Amino acid sequence: QPMAFVFLYNVMQVGNAAWREYLVTVQHFTSCQLNILLIVSFVLLYLGIVAYKQWFMGWSWRRVYIGTTTLNGFFSLLQVLLIYGITFGLSPFLFTLGDDAFAEFISGIQFLPNTIMMVHLCPVGSEGASYAMFTTVNNSGLILSTAISTQLLKIWDVSREAFASGDVSGMINLTYLTTASQTAALLFVGLLPNFK
Repeated sequence: QPMAFVFLYNVMQVGNAAWREYLVTVQHFTSCQLNILLIVSFVLLYLGIVAYKQWFMGWSWRRVYIGTTTLNGFFSLLQVLLIYGITFGLSPFLFTLGDDAFAEFISGIQFLPNTIMMVHLCPVGSEGASYAMFTTVNNSGLILSTAISTQLLKIWDVSREAFASGDVSGMINLTYLTTASQTAALLFVGLLPNFK
């Protein structure tokens, strides 16, 4: 059951594959700004791992996933505010920095419970094979999620040309769809053991 959860959860974490194009074409982000987003995201990913170890280690796995998935849905919806130009007085870059980077912080919090779960599922004597199987299932879910996110680009017009002409309606719809998919993964939390 925990392996099924990890696979299904990862498959449902469908990203918005048009987001970077939107940032470059509509918000006119530079390569330097995109690299800063990436660097800050990696730093916050690490800080998320540290935060789990310091403050969330006593929480049940279900509680961790419910809390982090709900927060991720909230921050994903903030992308819609940026598209509408509602940034609460922040520059689009700073607004995006908080949104994107915090999503990685949440991923960092989820990393350790996932790894601890893998270790607990490994029976004595076949740790290597079990761990390899578990990580394969985990990575397969992530790869399938990426493939799905690419296919979703065909539903609405999220091309560079559409963005350049000022048509961002497809981007808004795609953001709602990917946020709904990511949040709907909560339906599978019951597959997790209710302990830490």
